[in-house]
Amino acid sequence: MTRVLVTNDDGISAPGLHVLARAARDAGLDVTIAAPAVQSSGSSASIMAEDHDGRIAVERRRLAGLADVPAFAVHGGPGLIAMIAARGAFGNPADVVLSGINHGANVGRAILHSGTVGAALTGGLNGAWAMAISLDVGMRPDAFHWDVAAGAALQLLPGLLRSPRSTVINVNAPNSAENLGVRQATLAPFGIVQTTLTERDEHHIRLAVEDLPHTPDPGTDAAYLAEGWVTVTGLDPVSHVRLPFLDG
Repeated sequence: MTRVLVTNDDGISAPGLHVLARAARDAGLDVTIAAPAVQSSGSSASIMAEDHDGRIAVERRRLAGLADVPAFAVHGGPGLIAMIAARGAFGNPADVVLSGINHGANVGRAILHSGTVGAALTGGLNGAWAMAISLDVGMRPDAFHWDVAAGAALQLLPGLLRSPRSTVINVNAPNSAENLGVRQATLAPFGIVQTTLTERDEHHIRLAVEDLPHTPDPGTDAAYLAEGWVTVTGLDPVSHVRLPFLDG
């Protein structure tokens, strides 16, 4: 049976995490949940944690509707969780890391900062197949169609498992009961929101998140998602580029 780690960056109590874990369990997968004890959005692949005498605090949790699934609240971010899971922190290492369902889209090159994506990349770096899953809820959603994102993840999982180990994909679903289907997409140059500086004085900085004013480039994840498609983008966990100025 395929072993799956379900994690996120919104925290152990997030509804998207619970929906994803239930969908994976109901599909016959061997699921373990390990997620941050508190909100960890924007943590990227950080391995920082609350340190108690050199140890990371982990609490066993019993989640509603998931009493049969081992669940752990970890006092650290999702990147750390994916790393320690690969080293046996929650039992045998998982074959697959499912990270999400994130409250909000993760598109464009701004996914660099996403804890949801950071966990998937860390899982891939440590030999697992991995998928980051996000729901494009916008700024003021009237409803949350978590099941749409979970369904897309389970639909894509067989293809992911036919890919080489360490393959990582980033999936975004529109927050709608219906969608146009699945499209493979490139990363947009930016995300769909931007962080702005709203206050600065001698002792404080305040940031705010706002919608970007531009129309996304055609063929990108941001553009397809705005049209109503589920978007899928393959990610390379760690790569390098050649530096021509050092060529002999």
